[in-house]
Amino acid sequence: MAEIRPRLSLRVALGYKPGHSRNQRRKLNPSVSLSSAAPHRVVFANEKGGTGKSTTAVHVAVALAYQGAKVAAIDLDPRQRTLYRYLENRSETEQRRGIEMPGARFAVFEGGNEEELEERAAELGEGVDFLIFDTPGRDDPLARYVATQADTLVTPMNDSFVDFDLIGQVDAESFKVRRLSFYAELIWEARKSRALKQIKEQRREMDWVVVRNRVQRLDARNQKRVDQALSELSRRVGFRVSPGLSERVIYRELFPSGLTLLDRGQLGELGTSHLVARQELRALVANLNLPKAARQASEAA
Repeated sequence: MAEIRPRLSLRVALGYKPGHSRNQRRKLNPSVSLSSAAPHRVVFANEKGGTGKSTTAVHVAVALAYQGAKVAAIDLDPRQRTLYRYLENRSETEQRRGIEMPGARFAVFEGGNEEELEERAAELGEGVDFLIFDTPGRDDPLARYVATQADTLVTPMNDSFVDFDLIGQVDAESFKVRRLSFYAELIWEARKSRALKQIKEQRREMDWVVVRNRVQRLDARNQKRVDQALSELSRRVGFRVSPGLSERVIYRELFPSGLTLLDRGQLGELGTSHLVARQELRALVANLNLPKAARQASEAA
């Protein structure tokens, strides 16, 4: 049985790939606002599809924009390009209705190597507070790369041991965690390597958040088992667990217009379930514990 190593305990920030001088200028403490040197990277990554990853990414991006942050987003799936299409639909709705709504500048990365991706990220992320990456729901080299470069790594998962298998394997009888998955090993090694290299620099540690989307309220036994497995693995590996977005038809209905639950005045009359969903979204953004944007900090002062 493979050993599950203890939680990464080095309280240092994890840096970017060597040679990217723009990112290396950044020195960030979790309690202070973002500097103008480089955006905070939020990466939504899960090698399994159907977890609500792109929907979560779009809603978080728009929520940050509503808070006063400047946001940019890169879609790393040139085939599906769900995040790109969502934000493109949003832009078309603005033009059609003659309005302006908070959002993000956005692009789809058509392919290339890590250096080309970094060049595109630097271009799109110039002057923004947050740079969001949406990755394909499959094994992909660039997805693995941006996951290891994240300041905040968000891994949405459904409330299922099928999805849990992405980060850890459990015993069939006891449902105790047996070993880390390849993906969890990848993130573990990336955090450890970056911590050791950057130990003398005062930077922010990579924060890994596993977001539980589409939690089924009826299957209490399964939910309890997933709860226990996630709690056990989080203590050993060092990720945090946050409630995410429930399964709701409105998320699918909003895609053609690019609207989100935060776009008051554009959605018509909302029912109670929609208001609850809005609160879920706000709670998720708060649980991500992202640093304040420069504009937010100046307004608060």
